[in-house]
Amino acid sequence: MKIGWRGILGVAISVALLWWTLRDVSFPEVWAVLRESNLLLFVLAALVATLTFPMRAWRWRYILEPTAGTLPYGPLWRATAIGMMVNNVSPARAGELARAFVLTHETGRVPFTASLASLVVDRVFDAVVVLLLLLLVISLPGFPRTAMVGDVSLDRVLLVFAALSVGALFILFFLARFPDRMVAIWDRMFGNRAPKLKARGRGILLSFAAGLGVLRDPRRSLIVFTWALAQWLVNGASFWIAFAAVKIEASFAAALFLQSILAIAVAAPSAPGFFGLFEAGTKVALGVYGIDATLAVSYALGYHLLSFLPITLLGFWYLGKVGLHLNQFGQGQEATGNAKA
Repeated sequence: MKIGWRGILGVAISVALLWWTLRDVSFPEVWAVLRESNLLLFVLAALVATLTFPMRAWRWRYILEPTAGTLPYGPLWRATAIGMMVNNVSPARAGELARAFVLTHETGRVPFTASLASLVVDRVFDAVVVLLLLLLVISLPGFPRTAMVGDVSLDRVLLVFAALSVGALFILFFLARFPDRMVAIWDRMFGNRAPKLKARGRGILLSFAAGLGVLRDPRRSLIVFTWALAQWLVNGASFWIAFAAVKIEASFAAALFLQSILAIAVAAPSAPGFFGLFEAGTKVALGVYGIDATLAVSYALGYHLLSFLPITLLGFWYLGKVGLHLNQFGQGQEATGNAKA
């Protein structure tokens, strides 16, 4: 599987963050915390976290309905499991390309570009829900008023995240509502030059806009938002259950805060599986609540490793069932080349 410069950058960032996370932590103390932790609670937390993936597949069904009608759940779930597995084992975030490609490969009803556009919508809804939950948490009376994320004030982090989320939603909404205007802008950019490239780009834009159809339907958008909210609350519950596994005394609001910080952190390039980003994000987020660094890192390692396994194993199993191979998702060239635009 090709790594490329993005994969190399991600590995470098992960290694640097792991060094920063572990530099002031005693490994014997971390091992002592994990050895004394409640394994059953850790396993329960991992199982609850895994439940969010079938929920995501069900939400994806509603996003795709305006483009492809009501799809059977099986291909959506298999594509989701494979995509999440690829993110866990492959560099350069090939998982989203894999997820779109598998659905196109299995159903034949969703063009690859439209499938990919639906995943952009999926992630934007994630960002909006995570932002709203984060705003709710910091408005609660018990939240530390002077919270910092590393050396940056939480207010600044929120401002940047909100601007990116709202900006992405506005662009997608504009493309969904006015695809002809976007095509007109594309045509003016090319004029009479490169007619084949111009025609192919126009087709991709229109297909991509078709995948955004849910944004033109307020009822479906509300359903997708509700599923996204339920999914992130379930995910927060998994973090909260794992608190008890290592005897961290923190509220459900702290678990929601942790998942929000992690959702922002893992947007950066990283090694496969988000190692480094996850541990550093957990250390920073729990530090806001006064949790000792050794306890926070022990929690991060235990939760991350156990929650990593179920969806990765399921993804590999489904990959074999659909007759595909990991090297088809290396950088997305085969996916984009073999799937219909």
